[in-house]
Amino acid sequence: MPTSDAPSGWRKARRRAARALGALLVLAAASYVAYQFAGKSPQGAGCVVRSGDDSFELTQSQAANAATIAAVATARGLPERAVTIALATALQESRLDNLDHGDRDSLGLFQQRPSMGWGTAQQIMDPVYSTGEFYDGLVKIKGYAGLPLTVAAQKVQKSGYPEAYAKHEADATMLSAALLGRKAGALSCRTGADAQDSAGGPAGDPARVAAALKREFGAQARPKTAGEPARTVSVPAAAVGKAAGGTVQRGWQLAQWSVAHAQALKVSAVSFGDMRWQAARSGSGWQKLPEDAEPVSDGGGGGFVRITVAQ
Repeated sequence: MPTSDAPSGWRKARRRAARALGALLVLAAASYVAYQFAGKSPQGAGCVVRSGDDSFELTQSQAANAATIAAVATARGLPERAVTIALATALQESRLDNLDHGDRDSLGLFQQRPSMGWGTAQQIMDPVYSTGEFYDGLVKIKGYAGLPLTVAAQKVQKSGYPEAYAKHEADATMLSAALLGRKAGALSCRTGADAQDSAGGPAGDPARVAAALKREFGAQARPKTAGEPARTVSVPAAAVGKAAGGTVQRGWQLAQWSVAHAQALKVSAVSFGDMRWQAARSGSGWQKLPEDAEPVSDGGGGGFVRITVAQ
């Protein structure tokens, strides 16, 4: 052990080694933090799904990806069980983040591999495409809706850890109920706009919102950008698939899809029925429209969703 009378060169070398070790520890800590918070939205932004006393938190990008998984299922006429299986799978494979890396050449929400025939890397990094590929595999499984979730997911994914999907079933079930509109107002997001100057944010494009709706829900979505205000997209709830809950359920699916994509599409407000979500007041979640405001309805009980983008 060195003593106080050790040569000065030895003491200097020891100090250099200590500094190098300290730098490595700082780098390791920074890397850990970067990994843990990859994809997290800044300034406290994020989303939450609530069901009774239970809740599940997501980043804005995770919520958008989850909403896309539900929308693609609706466009294909798939049941809620298919959405639950897909969401649990994506939670296990990627945490609902659209990863550009993984084991070997695995990519995307479902960690699909170009070398295994799932598509090109560019295709797999498209959430709509990769979700469609997952559902293509799922519907080929006879009686998949009645199988244990781990069995159904494994038949598609062929994972080395098939039992891992089971731990996500409860969260995926809660997400499915919200993102398919069965739980009205269950999903809300904080965009960070509450603390910003409303005039200082980037402008949105109604045409971009309409294109995203058509791409994820299919041509039947029929969004319209005409009317007042000009930066609002209106979507008939009845135009988006069929559900046991009818057009009210589909309306809530569209409304919560819009909130989940609010950050990416620069959405400033979403209205359905007598409820409204506003980016500038996103911390308050879904709120009742003012008493003197006209409910968002077509007068026939069907209603439509209004999506307003930032100007």
